[in-house]
Amino acid sequence: MDKRYHFMYNRTILKKNKAKEHSMTFIDIPYKLEKRSVPFPVFHSIWKVHADNSYEVSKREGFDMPGLFLTFDGKGSITMANQTYELDKNTFFFVEDATLAMYKCLNNDWKFYFLDFSQLDMARYLQLPVGEVTSTGKMAEAMQLCERMIDGLIAQPIGYEYASNILLQELLLLFTREHSLVALSHHTELNQILIYIHRNLDKQIRIEDLLQLSGWSRTTFFTRFRALTGLSPTDYLLKLKLAAARVALETTSLSLKEIAAKLHFYDEFHFSKLFKKAFDQSPSTYRKLKLMGTER
Repeated sequence: MDKRYHFMYNRTILKKNKAKEHSMTFIDIPYKLEKRSVPFPVFHSIWKVHADNSYEVSKREGFDMPGLFLTFDGKGSITMANQTYELDKNTFFFVEDATLAMYKCLNNDWKFYFLDFSQLDMARYLQLPVGEVTSTGKMAEAMQLCERMIDGLIAQPIGYEYASNILLQELLLLFTREHSLVALSHHTELNQILIYIHRNLDKQIRIEDLLQLSGWSRTTFFTRFRALTGLSPTDYLLKLKLAAARVALETTSLSLKEIAAKLHFYDEFHFSKLFKKAFDQSPSTYRKLKLMGTER
């Protein structure tokens, strides 16, 4: 599973014995970014242009840095490497630096934003098309992000430099969710199923419940689930429960029996067997080594 965020999600389990209510126990699971290089562009500037036929810009040595045209009304054109592209309303267009270019207004009306930034690595990483005119249904949201960026650059509140870069990243992500090949091939129903699993780890989760949530046949569900996570639903649930058990061993005084019960293992012996198979040591040994500040 692709872990895009790093935070601690607390699941609260309230223990009750008939008429007596006990204190709450927390089982925490860490969510981490994978250890890999993630490219980030550095924002430089944004232009908001209302152009007529008198508007024509020639870049004889190319753009100083890569950029993005967002056409929200009218029409313009850009010629690069002897090829002309028409920039219609509700399109975006990434340009590379150091390429001879000329762009101008068509039909006496062209309204657009132009943003330039340090590199296109993030756009390529997100599988956004570079050097292709791309239609978008998200122009209204894109314009809101651009206007927030401009407002920040005018008022310059504390941290506006960071805000400008964050808004640029949000803009690229906005188009990614709409256009990227990954998004198009991904079944969004699985997002809700994964969230359901994580938010209900303290409950008994049955595969039949997940099938019902998906609305798919068993074969389709298992195939798509494995394609996304690399695991069967059963193995995914087990891996998640064992991760929760590890944290419980490290951070609580719960007994093995209590941990097994809260995470719906058959019993503490079944839990211990699965834990040792996954981590090559028993839960008791794992807890002891953690308390001693060592781990095999």
